[in-house]
Amino acid sequence: MNGDRVYRPSRVDAASPARQNQARSRHLQSAAGMATDLFDVVSPETALERLHEAGLPEPRVETVPLSAAAGRIVPGAVRAPEPSPAFDRSLMDGFAVRASDTFGATEALPAALAVVGEVPMGAPPLGGIAPGEAMVIHTGGMLPKGSDAVVMVEHTEWIDDRAIDVMRPVAARDAVIRRGDDVAEGAVVIPQGARLRSQDLGGLAALGVTHVSVAPAPIVGLIATGDEIVPPQETPKPGEVRDVNSTTLAVEVERAGGVARTHGIVPDVRAALETAARRALAECDIVVISAGSSVSARDHTAHVVGSLGSPGILAHGLALKPGKPSIVALADGTPVFGLPGNPVSALVVFDLLVAPTLRRLQGAPAQSPAPPLRARLTRNVASVAGRVDFIPASLAERDGETWAEPIFGASNLIFTLVRADALIRIPAAANGLPAGSSVEFRPLS
Repeated sequence: MNGDRVYRPSRVDAASPARQNQARSRHLQSAAGMATDLFDVVSPETALERLHEAGLPEPRVETVPLSAAAGRIVPGAVRAPEPSPAFDRSLMDGFAVRASDTFGATEALPAALAVVGEVPMGAPPLGGIAPGEAMVIHTGGMLPKGSDAVVMVEHTEWIDDRAIDVMRPVAARDAVIRRGDDVAEGAVVIPQGARLRSQDLGGLAALGVTHVSVAPAPIVGLIATGDEIVPPQETPKPGEVRDVNSTTLAVEVERAGGVARTHGIVPDVRAALETAARRALAECDIVVISAGSSVSARDHTAHVVGSLGSPGILAHGLALKPGKPSIVALADGTPVFGLPGNPVSALVVFDLLVAPTLRRLQGAPAQSPAPPLRARLTRNVASVAGRVDFIPASLAERDGETWAEPIFGASNLIFTLVRADALIRIPAAANGLPAGSSVEFRPLS
């Protein structure tokens, strides 16, 4: 069979997205059993688009107290139930005045005002002020009726215990924050898809919001496969290696707002993998299988994933290095991913596909709206046009610019990532980049 053969939809496929998915799934399931490099290679963006178009479930919602909401994602915008601040208040210690009473005031010709009282803290003023009057006020105090500005105490002098001289004019609203200046009633204070930070929770508390609706943390089932894989606590025998992916992927799941649930290490036996996958599918919102996603005779992941539910496999093979032999599927509404067994490949594909899907299930945008971070290459980097390359790199600041030093190594060497600060992205259109080129990078922290 020609190793360059790729899947192409027929006329029947083009008539229906569902038929496209079914045909693609049948094709890939058949291809996965052949010991040949046969992939339906697409870009990571296309694979993610297929998954979303196939019908991801809508985000669920639960209401939790603020004390349990840190790091959670709000699937809907949160609006202010009241204005903040709730009243006009002073920004400093001084005197509440009518601004017009201070116009033209100087040290040589101050404006004399009668002091008619003091604003109590934590309570409304006792009365207001009339023209030619002032009232003592402290930072945060409520402005008395009739006043529209605060003159700093440093710009005044007591004439006696009932009057002051104002030696500098103020304009209306000087040293004053008006009702609703911070947040107007009904305004969006937390946008849809935002992950709640400490300052967000403080803002909600200031508005009297004690509970907030958030998306439940999706449960992600992690399955490691391979006859050669042993748990980290074991001493590997010759030919064996310790399981790295269960540890690294669990951390990435938590970072993306999910809950990791490991399902152990499964041998390269199709029936064993299918049993583990179906158990994970019944218990979890997303299933991630690491290793076994290629197309050799030992790789059963494509067969198993294709049998889990409809529409099945949506993409098998990414125009990506590392991470080409990856699987994206949907099994009766549950996303399923087959990641390469090499730790660097698994982390790259998780960042590109699984993390955005986790955010989507929580009501957040699939992609971050933040502009990409950029650095300059310290050395030449080779690549092949037609695929996106991600290369570990260490970052350093030099003359006000960020520079990226590529760290080359095989994708099964986890310490290439341990020594790295970021992954630099070589675009698909590039056929290598020279030193000094500006490249996009994704931080690894």
